[in-house]
Amino acid sequence: MLVIPAIDLKEGQCVRLKQGRMEDDTVFSNEPVAMAERWIQAGARRLHIVDLNGAFAGKPVNAEVIHKIVETFPDIPIQVGGGIRDEDTIQTYLDAGVKYVIIGTKAVQAPHFVAEACLEFPGHIIVGLDARDGKVATEGWSKLSHHNAIDMAQRFEQDGVEAIVFTDISRDGMLQGVNIDSTVELARSIGIPVIAAGGITTIDDIKALCEVANEGIMGAITGRAIYEGTLDFASAQKLAEDH
Repeated sequence: MLVIPAIDLKEGQCVRLKQGRMEDDTVFSNEPVAMAERWIQAGARRLHIVDLNGAFAGKPVNAEVIHKIVETFPDIPIQVGGGIRDEDTIQTYLDAGVKYVIIGTKAVQAPHFVAEACLEFPGHIIVGLDARDGKVATEGWSKLSHHNAIDMAQRFEQDGVEAIVFTDISRDGMLQGVNIDSTVELARSIGIPVIAAGGITTIDDIKALCEVANEGIMGAITGRAIYEGTLDFASAQKLAEDH
């Protein structure tokens, strides 16, 4: 299993939000490239980068910083989300060297876009499903839809996406522990890998995910915990690799 550090970008800075609220942010670094290097040196084998401004604007805002990170670390697979709403944006990111693009809001609002993207860019599309009580949220989690997360994941699997990033948004950025039950339930319902996100706080959360990794959980995204020090990234990655 991979432990994947999150680099969330807001106005070019590396921040973390609580439950997706843009006004409730903590700035951790003014140098996102240096932050990426820190996690890679600690053993990261993939990075998760989110353009927070892009998620709200509906188009890339921090693309320049993202391109710089990709250019600096060409051997590390990087997955990018936030504001990816059209094929031109996907093409631009892939051309820059991004390995996977994560489609979130647009996947829920216009599911056919995912099918088209999978045909156009096979092997590069991940869908991010952010759920509260089993229902999918959109637009930076500001809106809750009536869509069921499992139903949507099954549809996107048929479309050909590479993986699902599943976030329990009631726990994200709150350091309350990962929601193992809902993550396993989703993973069991589909045949493609699930990447868990939201609420990972300590090494115990990584242990708990390792124990259910064979259900189809290929990775865990962690942000606030590794920035605030409740989780030592290098230890977490070693545990995941050894499991």
